[in-house]
Amino acid sequence: MSTGRIAWLARRGVVAVGGDDASAFLDDLVTADVTVAAPGRAVYAALLAPQGKVLFDFIVFRDGARILFDLPRASAADFVKRLTFYRLRARVTIEDVSEAQRVAAAWGDAKPNLDGVAPDPRLAALGWRAIVAAGANIPPEYAAATEADYDAHRIGLGIPEGGIDFAYGETFPHDADIDQLGGIDFAKGCYVGQEVVSRMEHRGSARRRVVIVRGTGPLPATGAAITAGGRPIGTLASSVGEIGLAMVRVDRAKEAMDQGLAVTADGAALTLALPDWARFGWVARPGGEA
Repeated sequence: MSTGRIAWLARRGVVAVGGDDASAFLDDLVTADVTVAAPGRAVYAALLAPQGKVLFDFIVFRDGARILFDLPRASAADFVKRLTFYRLRARVTIEDVSEAQRVAAAWGDAKPNLDGVAPDPRLAALGWRAIVAAGANIPPEYAAATEADYDAHRIGLGIPEGGIDFAYGETFPHDADIDQLGGIDFAKGCYVGQEVVSRMEHRGSARRRVVIVRGTGPLPATGAAITAGGRPIGTLASSVGEIGLAMVRVDRAKEAMDQGLAVTADGAALTLALPDWARFGWVARPGGEA
């Protein structure tokens, strides 16, 4: 009897960083402490522009002496170029290994028997994540699933994916809920874009968030404008059937809900589930509160 489901995520690629200076090199660049990645423990993080906007977000694994990045395959080459730009004299190797490795996402009652598997660091309910050899087989105790099945799982939990639910180069980490998903270590040293992120955190100035939306039928296409009382409040992201994600101005959304205004996208009525960060309570920010 199957204890869960597992999907190979073909849209995800893998970049490997190795060398004597790999940990220190990356620690100066990304938003979370990748040095704590270890067997059975992955880390969620992002690489930002100096202006604080997200260029890449990724799940980080440790594979012996190498650090592996699970990120959108379409972004892998640009990620390699960006890291190479920052490398200077650091003793590191940077390689796109997407042809040799693939990404698995699993959810169910038991840990899947896969090399390098770890709990998804963003939210425990997401399940498990792994980077495995391209020829790896699905564990017999797990049933094969599709990327669409996985999307239904993550969308139902309100988890956005970079490049799909928010645009790289246009979105601050707080907008994409990266701060609530354990992707920012607010106690670590400097990294690219850190000043902007810290200022938004301490001032509480984040205005946009990714939220869950529900309709009475299939939702409009990604990118549809969401309005309330004729006023734009956000944009629809990915969806499965009657449930989806949206990037919204939370102040405008709350005002609309308080006033009982109809929220729509392309004429379809929507219900918004504004953030309840209590569901992220398991995430303990280093040096701060959950």
